[in-house]
Amino acid sequence: MTIEYTPRGVCSRKITAEVEDGVVKSVIFTGGCNGNTQGISRLVKGMKVEDVIARLENVDCGGRGTSCPDQLAKALKQAL
Repeated sequence: MTIEYTPRGVCSRKITAEVEDGVVKSVIFTGGCNGNTQGISRLVKGMKVEDVIARLENVDCGGRGTSCPDQLAKALKQAL
């Protein structure tokens, strides 16, 4: 399944994720802090969707109340 999500309140403009059998196969952030979003993408590859949500949900960036990792968690949660 391919998930395309438009994040809110962060620098990245789009999140595209591939999920197969409940496991994250890939994540691509468009925009945002390139090094950080690449790192997030590599760290979550191969993880169960539920584990990604549990680890990344509610991560805050600079007092915004959200972050790119939190937005990824929201995208995955919405797709469940």
